[in-house]
Amino acid sequence: MAETRLPKACIIGAGCSGFTTAKRLKDFGIPYDCFEISDEVGGNWYYKNPNGMSACYESLHIDTSKWRLAFEDYPVPADWPDFPHHAQLHQYFKDYVDHFGLRGTITFNTAVEKARRTAEGLWSVTLSSGEVRTYDALFVCNGHHWSPRIPEYEGEFDGPAFHSHAYFDPFDPVDMRGKNIVVVGMGNSAMDIASELAQRPIAGNLWVSARRGVWVLPKYMNGKPADKASAPAWIPRKLGLAMARGVIKKSLGRMEDYGLPKPDHEPLEAHPSVSGEFLTRAGCGDIKFKPAIQRLEGKQVRFADGSVEDVDSIVFATGYDMRFPFFEDADLVPDADHRLPLFKRMMKPEVPNLFYMALAQPLPTLVNFAEQQAKLAAAYLAGRYLPPSPDQMRKVTAQDEERHLGQYYPSKRHTIQVDFNAYVADLKREIAKGEKRARTSGYALPVAARADLSPTA
Repeated sequence: MAETRLPKACIIGAGCSGFTTAKRLKDFGIPYDCFEISDEVGGNWYYKNPNGMSACYESLHIDTSKWRLAFEDYPVPADWPDFPHHAQLHQYFKDYVDHFGLRGTITFNTAVEKARRTAEGLWSVTLSSGEVRTYDALFVCNGHHWSPRIPEYEGEFDGPAFHSHAYFDPFDPVDMRGKNIVVVGMGNSAMDIASELAQRPIAGNLWVSARRGVWVLPKYMNGKPADKASAPAWIPRKLGLAMARGVIKKSLGRMEDYGLPKPDHEPLEAHPSVSGEFLTRAGCGDIKFKPAIQRLEGKQVRFADGSVEDVDSIVFATGYDMRFPFFEDADLVPDADHRLPLFKRMMKPEVPNLFYMALAQPLPTLVNFAEQQAKLAAAYLAGRYLPPSPDQMRKVTAQDEERHLGQYYPSKRHTIQVDFNAYVADLKREIAKGEKRARTSGYALPVAARADLSPTA
């Protein structure tokens, strides 16, 4: 009879989700291999990442304050500003990996090209080296901000048009000094890039084009980072939202007063757009607003209100598609509307050894989200946590989605929203419940871990 051992895991990606997952597995003694397509950790926060998947631009500062993005077991440097530059954040990631001795467990310059379930329910993983390995569990940590989504329009544009993913600075990928520019979108990247390009003497004219107006939230309120403020846990969610909306409206006034369109929704009914400069630039007239693009007409752009402008360059800050190119099974990827219901935003009830890490849009931060999720996953693989039945998992997932998504208007960008504080508090309760289930059921390990399982097929 084969001796039972801890299951071995495969981690796809060494961004902040991948290496914090690795750290937690290491804490629990779970063996793992981590594969990173690039030559360094950091993922999206690795400026000019040679893998071509980073959306980082030279002037980028994270919109989450250092107080909210810090890993719980590795404090950020004391001399950091409230909102650090991307280079500081990337160095913090590298320091974390080295501090916890994770670098030697990461295989760099190696992609996972295919991951499929075997007849035994294990994972067969094909690497870019051609090697095939078999694992008990799979962690998907490849991120969801790397596959640019560009809308389609009638007509053709006779000039540079590119996604914000390709933007590095006002001179790269094209020189935009003195040019007439349209930035499409009103998310965080759109506002950062528009604010940078609108500063004189860079752009000649700059328009932001969007289908609807949004509430632009500041980085600071009452002299403190805005994301440090949160309603006490005992306040009912609806009351807390109402209070927050009142504060936002009182502090900011009307978006129309800045020359922007009136939002068709209340504050916090959409994923917040946060900027410390955008409203000032709009109020100064450096940024002008246009509705959605209707048609591209050579050197001109026609908008939904019938107006036409001479345009030199278009920057599409229009979001990303969630993609998992290593999966061939359609049940393992989001549908056309970006829906992929998961238990605790991690697990499919019918696939007990697959974990999607940080596949969420948490407020206020994604940086340390997988760090929290990995607590449940590691306890599960160590035999200390037992999830509820598949039917109960589906029921809980539906309840969770109503709780986290109910306040937002229907949109692809709102299918994976969660409130970080509420999520983490709920995750702690679920881990405690699962530990009790494991003790009372005599549960040992979630998969058929076998001593004779070879790491290579």
